[in-house]
This record gives sequence, structure tokens and C-alpha cells, in this order.
Amino acid sequence: MASLLLQCCFFLFAYLSMIQICLGNTNTVGNVKLDLYYESLCPFSAKFIMSKLPVIFENGLMDIVDLRLFPWGNAKLASNNSITCQHGPKECLLNTVEACAIYAWPNVDVHVPFITCVESQASAGKYKEWKACFQELGLDPEPVNTCYKGEGGKQLELIYANLTASLKPPHVYVPWVVVDGKPLEDDYENFISHICKAYKGIPPTACVKTSLASALKGGVHALPLSDKENKPQRPRSNENLVLRSVMDGLDYINPAVM
Repeated sequence: MASLLLQCCFFLFAYLSMIQICLGNTNTVGNVKLDLYYESLCPFSAKFIMSKLPVIFENGLMDIVDLRLFPWGNAKLASNNSITCQHGPKECLLNTVEACAIYAWPNVDVHVPFITCVESQASAGKYKEWKACFQELGLDPEPVNTCYKGEGGKQLELIYANLTASLKPPHVYVPWVVVDGKPLEDDYENFISHICKAYKGIPPTACVKTSLASALKGGVHALPLSDKENKPQRPRSNENLVLRSVMDGLDYINPAVM
């Protein structure tokens, strides 16, 4: 039975590949929106960013995805706009650093590797060594340093607070992964399958392989979250989709301080 299924999937893959070759790159179907709401020192967020998210950059799925990151998570915003983060001041700092990286380098091919590097340093307990990521990736540190040390970084975090609070339904834990407006909840580790299901065009190779793997293995299940993280506290040209949305809907950010 497994052999027959494998044969069928192989012929389907070959057929779809031929269609792609014949049609060329004329697909005008809209990309799938992938939104990640997270906080920098949550171990589950870090794991997703370091080991799950890179897959879509490696397998070509980013060609059909518009990826946005929201570094806020379960942080709390007081009435005087002071911020308290679930994992303390170090998390608030790194949330702001990562928000500034997204603003400074709108291209996901630039800010995602930087954020992944920062998360890797933090996961290893090297909170103060995150600046090594500038040199490691050959990036100019000035725009991020100026942003997170100044008023611009604080304003960005207020924006992410607003965007996270606007989630419907609200997030329950982090990482909170949303595909085309639909929260994946505890199935977030299976996000690639959800992307493939949401895509309306010809399935890319990565989706065909994912379907085959799921069929042979009987499906993939997400890992459970711990009670601690479950509890809420309240060029490729994805050019700064977060802040583009922000600029359309909010007017309290002052570009002059960036």
C-alpha cells in the first residue's frame, strides 16, 4: 500500500513539475501571509525561529509566503506606556533590538537571519553578546543601535503592542503563528502544511514533498507547550510589511527619531 501511494505521489510530483516548466513563472496567485507573534526570550519562540522558520527559506517556500514578525508576545503595557516583559528587562531590550532590525532592514532575507542569530545567542545564555551578530552577518550596526537606544525603538514597541492587542481571536501563548488570518494554535509546528493548504496556485515542490511525507508518516503533530508559556499576559520583496501596515493605520511614529 505504501509503495502504491509512493508511486502515485511520484507521478503527481512529475506532473506538477511539468506544468510549472510549461507555464514558467507566470503565476499571479497571491502569496500566503505568515505572521509570527513572539517574544525574544521565550524558549518555544526561540526554538521556532531557530529550527522551524529557516526551513521555508531553504526549501523555496518563501517564494509563496509574505512573512511578518511581531516581537512583543506576552509583554504588558501600562497606562503610562511603560513596558513589562514576561522574562524581564533583558527580554524587553532584545524585543526592541529585533523590532529595530525589522525596521532598519525591511527585507526578510536580512532581518530574519539577524533575529535568528540574536535568538541563538540568547538561548545560549549570551544575552550581552547579541551584537556579535552584526559582524557575523556583515551588517552595519548603526541603524539598529541608534534605533534601540533612542525614542524610535520605544515607538516601534508601542506599535507592536497595538498590533498584538488587535489580534482576533487574541493570542493565548507564544509563539502564536497565523496563516492567512487563521491562528494555528497548538498545531503551529505544522505551519508548512497550513501554508500549502492556503496557497491557491500550483503547489510548489516543497508542498508536494510535505504532502508525501505526511501521507507516509500519518501526519505531523505539534509538541505540547509547558504551562508556564501557555498562560498569556495579555531581491525577495516583503519590504517591511509590518511597518507598511503601521504607517497606513497609525500616525504616532516619528521617522525623524529612527
